[in-house]
Amino acid sequence: MSDFDAMDEILREFLVESYENLDSLDTDLIVLEKDPHSEEILGKVFRTIHTIKGTSGVLGFGKLEKVTHVGENLLSRMRDGELTYDEGIATGLLQMVDAVREMLNLIESDGSDGQESYGALIAILESLLDSGSVSPPEVEAAPEASAAPEASAAPEASAAPEAEISEPVEEPVAEVAQPESDDDSDDGSLALETSDSEPELATVESNVGTPGQVEPQRAKSSPLSDSTVRVDVCLLDQLMTQVGELVLARNRIMQYGQQSGDPELQSTIQGLNLITSELQEEVMKTRMQPIGSIWNKFPRAVRDLCVDMGKKVNLVMEGQETELDRTLIEAIKDPLMHALRNSVDHGVELPEARLRAGKSFTGTVRLKAYHEGGQVTIELKDDGAGIDPVKIGQKCIEKGIYTKEEVQRMTSRELVNCVFAPGFSTAAKVTNVSGRGVGMDVVKTNIEKIGGTVELKSKQGEWTELKMKIPLTLAIIPALVVNHNGGRYAIPQASLLELLRLEGVQAAGKIERVHGARVYRLRGRLLPLIHLGEVLNQESCFWPGDGTTEEEEGRSWNIVVLHADDQTFGLVVDGINDTEEIVVKPLGKQLKNIPVFSGATIMGDGNVALILDILGIGKVSDVFTPEGARTDVKAGQQAESEKPHGSTMILVEIGSDGRMALPLSSVSRLEEFKSDRIERSAGREVIQYRGNIMPLVRLANLVGRPSGNTEDSEIIQVVVKGEGKEAVGIIVDRILDITETNYDDNNDQGETSIVVDGRVTEIVRTSDVLASAGY
Repeated sequence: MSDFDAMDEILREFLVESYENLDSLDTDLIVLEKDPHSEEILGKVFRTIHTIKGTSGVLGFGKLEKVTHVGENLLSRMRDGELTYDEGIATGLLQMVDAVREMLNLIESDGSDGQESYGALIAILESLLDSGSVSPPEVEAAPEASAAPEASAAPEASAAPEAEISEPVEEPVAEVAQPESDDDSDDGSLALETSDSEPELATVESNVGTPGQVEPQRAKSSPLSDSTVRVDVCLLDQLMTQVGELVLARNRIMQYGQQSGDPELQSTIQGLNLITSELQEEVMKTRMQPIGSIWNKFPRAVRDLCVDMGKKVNLVMEGQETELDRTLIEAIKDPLMHALRNSVDHGVELPEARLRAGKSFTGTVRLKAYHEGGQVTIELKDDGAGIDPVKIGQKCIEKGIYTKEEVQRMTSRELVNCVFAPGFSTAAKVTNVSGRGVGMDVVKTNIEKIGGTVELKSKQGEWTELKMKIPLTLAIIPALVVNHNGGRYAIPQASLLELLRLEGVQAAGKIERVHGARVYRLRGRLLPLIHLGEVLNQESCFWPGDGTTEEEEGRSWNIVVLHADDQTFGLVVDGINDTEEIVVKPLGKQLKNIPVFSGATIMGDGNVALILDILGIGKVSDVFTPEGARTDVKAGQQAESEKPHGSTMILVEIGSDGRMALPLSSVSRLEEFKSDRIERSAGREVIQYRGNIMPLVRLANLVGRPSGNTEDSEIIQVVVKGEGKEAVGIIVDRILDITETNYDDNNDQGETSIVVDGRVTEIVRTSDVLASAGY
């Protein structure tokens, strides 16, 4: 195991913790020599050796366990008052510390605790157990332990360990970010890696108090101990707060630089932007913890449940190394435990029932975590009996959650998700596990509080899957800034799907009414619409068709298509600014109980913008309820979504009458830029975009078609493919629409054209055209 980065996280934490404790042990043992009756110091030393001994036994390091076991016995007798700490005992224990440090170095370098038996050292410690002291000549033999034959006392030390070895290992072994140590000095601290080695801590030599004794050979310092430092989490929180303020200052300076037009100032600001972004990324890494730090208690919980309920369940956990902000780790711990217990209780059947159903005797619950789309996805899936929608509907009626008519209008998927309703339970009787109507609604509520979403799927008789999507952090997030009625609002980008713009009198014909609810037919599907003014209880909420032709001629409507709680809806706003990284600030007591706001942020000009809670907006607008007009809208959506579709295409215009279609799956973003932002580098057009330099290519040049004079336009429209440093912008004359087609981009039939809205449209494969341009 030469590559330490590949080490198991538990072993890594064991080494870090042990190295730090050994450094303090040197000093503690000398202090104890001066004050032998200090119960506090003696208890601290005992707990440290006990932890190393217990963990080394669990990890299979027998020699390390044997040496520390004898040292622990010696400390135990002193703690019980049977021995008095003196120079002889101090010398023996300091030599034990040196031996432990040497074995830890070997474990770090090659994964084993070495070939040395340390028989002479064990013999010395055993003799101290009997006499409490040892003569200097006997002590001098300790450094030559590698050459000495194993003392007669060694076999006794290698006998079966005492019962205390089977005691639970103290928590620091399994929790990376916040080790639970009995040492008060480590409380609330976090292991961090640093790029530069810290100077080695001063330690007290082990031959103190023994005149004429040869100094024992000290083990070389560990690269791991030199490359780590513990920092109080409060300092990390303060550092993150300051980085957030730096991001706000950066945003203000960037806004000023764009208005100034000074190229030298803009170049300097670009450098500041890059440094700030890198600093922000690195500081956020210090707050990240592997999600496995909260999973280590789950196997025990499942085991205890199985014993109580007479079930057999195999818990499989994948992705423990997936990292998440530590504040979110704490927030999801209880909801995840609720969901896991529910899966074992209601999901997995009893062994006899599984055998009757043709399943294996032992059930399986699979817990999986992974990064996806800037979020962490956690999947909890069991191979149990699934969820019966009919039974769920009956329970909803019995408990008065929904009426019989409402249940009859629900789809099977809506009925399955009724398990999240407050007070819902299918348990036949109340137990210490279930039946009290508290559980899945708590899971959903707590996950949504941190900006996450919960999705439940099930196949009756076969499986149930709960999927949670959680943001990586709550401190700094990308957001879309919109204007409405003179105010500015931020929409978290995790909820954003696409943007629509309706112009003039044509907008009235595109917005329909279904039982009083306004909807927009988006690519054949009904999209429920919500007016932000109505959500905010503002008087002026102007919809298309509300005014005269003259009043609507010059107006435009912007629709932000959003996704929350597995539902899609459009939010009508006055204007759309741009995406921006925002620092989330908590709301004051006057606003924190308003469900449509989740926080606030300070914009680049110093003004405050409220952050919209998309889930809260959907709930107060009845988008997510299975009753009334919205049910008809969602039923229409469901019916449309079940129809076979081909590929979604972006329609663009090249020249006066050239129409082309680009597969939406190959496009990252659609952007508009001022043409004066285009620069040239190495003979090619480029633009500064999201902290990187993005190359630009003109689609007209790539396909050999005449352009519509985009070079003379003040505004250019760009289709962006790729992210970060891999992004490339494709300049088109005009972006027309996004539409569904019957073209199957997974079936290579060599098609080059399709018919869209009655017109022949050429297909452009972005990968092919960019490859021809050298990208």
